[in-house]
Amino acid sequence: MSARWRSILCLIAAIIVSSACGDPPEKEMQQAQGAIDAARAAGADQYAREDFAAAQEALKHAREAVDQHDYRLALNHALDSRERAQNAAKQVGDRKAMARVEAERALTDASAAFGAARLKLKAAETARVASARLADARRTIADGEQALQKARAAFEQSDYLAVPSWVSDVTARLRVTAHDLDAVLPAAGHRRR
Repeated sequence: MSARWRSILCLIAAIIVSSACGDPPEKEMQQAQGAIDAARAAGADQYAREDFAAAQEALKHAREAVDQHDYRLALNHALDSRERAQNAAKQVGDRKAMARVEAERALTDASAAFGAARLKLKAAETARVASARLADARRTIADGEQALQKARAAFEQSDYLAVPSWVSDVTARLRVTAHDLDAVLPAAGHRRR
């Protein structure tokens, strides 16, 4: 028997029991709250936001139904909340792993762009390009270094979703800077001949 059919049968059984006794589904609501708390602890509020929010919303509806003495509806919402919270918790592992891969890729791209820009800046300085022409490049490279430090710190704290936001813009700017420095170098080389 599939898990879905078992859930449906449990729901039907709970409805029958609830309608027979006429008491609020406190146990089921506590189970739903426990599942929500466990999902939050697993990181579902970050990595499975939609299902996590739906679980919270279903529990809210269960409480509202209890206030209106509609215990059957409250039970339905409580069971739905618990199931959604459990599903959210199950999704966290895969989504966190995907976020980690994306964060690693973003860090690698940013590090490569940073390294290339620094090398081109050093070459421009060696070629004695006017310091005023290199001011923007120096600023962009310094910004890139700070962004990389923040992104690496976020990565170390397993905040994988924050990493791409720290480095995506600065990676693009570092690539443009490296390209601009490349354009300055041949001109500097031609002047020296």
